[in-house]
Amino acid sequence: QVQLVESGGGLVQPGGSLTLSCKASGRFFSFEQMGWYRQAPGKKRELVAAISSGGFFNYADSVKGRFTISRDNARKTVFLQMNNLKVEDTAVYYCAADLTYSGPYYASTDLHEYDYWGQGTQVTVSS
Repeated sequence: QVQLVESGGGLVQPGGSLTLSCKASGRFFSFEQMGWYRQAPGKKRELVAAISSGGFFNYADSVKGRFTISRDNARKTVFLQMNNLKVEDTAVYYCAADLTYSGPYYASTDLHEYDYWGQGTQVTVSS
């Protein structure tokens, strides 16, 4: 069984920062691509950022320059550093991961390519 557990969400004022973590557990060596998605009430789940096994990444246009995705393969953990948060960043943030070999450069933006999901962590940006 593979499990992903997110942490680090919370309430923050506009312009503030948060760091999300996603710790993976289970009987596997390492994940291929990993990603962060978010879903606001009444909206579809959307990509925030994705990172390949080799450290290449994709970002949603709305978070470029503000968010940074990174991974620690030894700790089976992926991070999302979020700076200069805006009210529109409010959502439940989900960690996603895939075990299927995809090479060191591939970081999918398609949520259907991820087989494993965390339970989500709420991020609320409000004054």
